[in-house]
Amino acid sequence: MHTLRRSALMALFAFVGLVAAPLAQNSNDETKKIQDSINILNALTSAPDDGIPRDLLSKAEAIVVIPSLVKGGFVVGAKHGTGLISARDRESGQWSGPAFVKMTGGSIGWQIGVESVDLVLLVMNRDGIDKLLDDKFTVGGNLSVAGGPVGRSGDAATDAKVAAQILAYSRAKGLFAGATFEGAALHNDDDANQRFYGSKLSVREIVLAPPRPNMTPAGTAWNDTLRRLAAR
Repeated sequence: MHTLRRSALMALFAFVGLVAAPLAQNSNDETKKIQDSINILNALTSAPDDGIPRDLLSKAEAIVVIPSLVKGGFVVGAKHGTGLISARDRESGQWSGPAFVKMTGGSIGWQIGVESVDLVLLVMNRDGIDKLLDDKFTVGGNLSVAGGPVGRSGDAATDAKVAAQILAYSRAKGLFAGATFEGAALHNDDDANQRFYGSKLSVREIVLAPPRPNMTPAGTAWNDTLRRLAAR
């Protein structure tokens, strides 16, 4: 009898281990995605002459980062990628926690013969956020998208793009350039959000709420990065 019980317990523990292992791995995937996004923002704002202007970051109402859109060829097609979005609270100026999103379709201009592209989208007004939070929203459909200006003269360069609601930036193989980006569908990554937050939450529920007090170290690091780089 004891032998049977012991065998049953060992079988149960083995089953739990098989289930918990991929869950832990998936949780690590979200943490890595956040760290990759932090690294991209740090890299694309560190060069004073050819990086994302800090004054534009300070005016952005939301930020989307999609690391490693993978494809090759003359014009890069973003067949699939996953990343983060955070929005700034209108009254307090605080950034929301990271919400995980998927991106499919679309194309990126001005990148030739590359295999991986990091993408940053700056959403410049509240109307852009409302439209962006519609599940399966298509970039460049109801919102105007333009390649973002780089360097110290961001304000002057933005004059020509005053009507753009989204400014797009990309980096390929360590190179940086403003890019045009349209036709990509952005929608909720429900599984990633549930793993990271421990409950079923939509992107809208995450980005329209203040940062959670029990945020993980990775989530706290993401919010700290946004506060530092996009301070008004």
